[in-house]
Amino acid sequence: MKSRIDLTVEPRQIGKHNSRALRNSRNVPAVIYGAVEPINVSVGEKEIVKFNTRAYENALFTLKSTEKNANNIVVLIKHVDVHPLSRRPQHVDFFALDLKKAVRVNVEVRLEGRPIGLSEGGLLNVVLRSVEVECLPTEIPEFFTADVSNLGVGDALHVSDLKVTGSVKILSGAEQTIAVVNAQEEEVAATPAAAPAAAAAPAAAAPAAAKAPAKK
Repeated sequence: MKSRIDLTVEPRQIGKHNSRALRNSRNVPAVIYGAVEPINVSVGEKEIVKFNTRAYENALFTLKSTEKNANNIVVLIKHVDVHPLSRRPQHVDFFALDLKKAVRVNVEVRLEGRPIGLSEGGLLNVVLRSVEVECLPTEIPEFFTADVSNLGVGDALHVSDLKVTGSVKILSGAEQTIAVVNAQEEEVAATPAAAPAAAAAPAAAAPAAAKAPAKK
């Protein structure tokens, strides 16, 4: 079963003034929605900075709170608004889960191996870095592994080549390319144009441009 991480949240009052006060105290306004009626809470900024990374993408969090309606809800971090200059989190969306119902998420695809086509002068081109899947929350894959070792020049790995287990269903098109080894195009050196031997005669001086009348 997919492990869960405890995350403390606290009830909060809505309004710009209250949200500003929370941020000044290094807390972040948040909302819980999905399998529950929307609940306004706050969460520590340090925790969101830690968990808003690829390493915790699709991680399941069990909320702990003095707000009884929020306590023990299992959520995904759906979205984090980040300030464009300070890069501090400004707001968090928590998506509450029904553990018996499937959810749709994007899962990273990680490549492993060295394509044999590289020794043939080919170049590996990564086309797709994640795929959309549908599955039970407890069966969300951390990532997919795709072995590209056997790819020669002109060979490609497709979504249909990924292996899935349990309730996991890949929604991305089976024909989509994940990675392909292309032939390396040879650079064609441009031939410099021959310089003219010599000018037949000096060009006549162009007449001076007429000055625009001064504005009055």
